[in-house]
Amino acid sequence: MDVTIAAPAPLYDAVLFDLDGTLVDPAGGITGGIEHALRAMDLPVPDASVLEGMIGPKLADALANRAGVPLPLVPETIAAYRSWYRSTGMAMSKVYPGIAELLAELRASGIRLGVATQKPEPLAKTLLAHHGLDAAFDVIRGANEDETLMPGDAGYRQGKQEIIAAALAELAADNAVMVGDRHQDVNGATANGLSCIGVSWGFAVEGELAEAGAAAVVDSTTELARHLAPAAREAANGTV
Repeated sequence: MDVTIAAPAPLYDAVLFDLDGTLVDPAGGITGGIEHALRAMDLPVPDASVLEGMIGPKLADALANRAGVPLPLVPETIAAYRSWYRSTGMAMSKVYPGIAELLAELRASGIRLGVATQKPEPLAKTLLAHHGLDAAFDVIRGANEDETLMPGDAGYRQGKQEIIAAALAELAADNAVMVGDRHQDVNGATANGLSCIGVSWGFAVEGELAEAGAAAVVDSTTELARHLAPAAREAANGTV
């Protein structure tokens, strides 16, 4: 008698990913762009650790609160950054090893995929398309295209929490999980009733993700696959 063994059921029906530092390595494209913009504005450039810490939060907030850019100069500084990023920085980025394979296996397992990023939504879609990843996702949600909006302005989104909420509303998932590399991902997921799996290959400082309450912190795409879907366990070859 033939016996058919069913494949293990996925642990989740949807997975939301952060973008920079999780799916894509900016490889200096973000920090270099911020440095370029600050120099173009004749503003002081903070040290490398501060620049790296600016990857993750909303850019306008990071420029004002971490780089000390005066609020009236934030819009022009962002414009200088975006111009450099589109012409130079985006091409510097690269997909983390194993990510494309992992996404393919998750989709093959029947899991719906989404992106929730602080990057402006149109730019996030352009970056994913640049790397051939856009078709893997059912939903791509990001920050307002107008990055100059500040807290209190009409239409300002309250960071990762609202971006995740917007993505979840479209995914209509019963059991979703967030994957990200910064505490903003963990906090935004928690505010939406989700667990968050942290990835160590991004820009969090040591202990940041665990301290924020990440359900787990993984060091490779193979380890991440084990947390997301049994059928995807061998997808990523552990190359991150």
